[in-house]
Amino acid sequence: MTALQPETLTRVIEEFILREGTDYGMAEYSLDEKVIHVRRQLEKGKVRIVYDEKSDSCTIEVT
Repeated sequence: MTALQPETLTRVIEEFILREGTDYGMAEYSLDEKVIHVRRQLEKGKVRIVYDEKSDSCTIEVT
């Protein structure tokens, strides 16, 4: 496993949130709050970052 620089990780998470239109239910959350939520899920091992060599892109998926 290769660790990402903090700024790079934040950009990957933001791109995922904006691309997926992540739904947080009835409450409205700012982009920063959504980033914190996804970061916590990564730390807990609930989601992971997956890199696709063919498309040279990454996404976040449930583990």
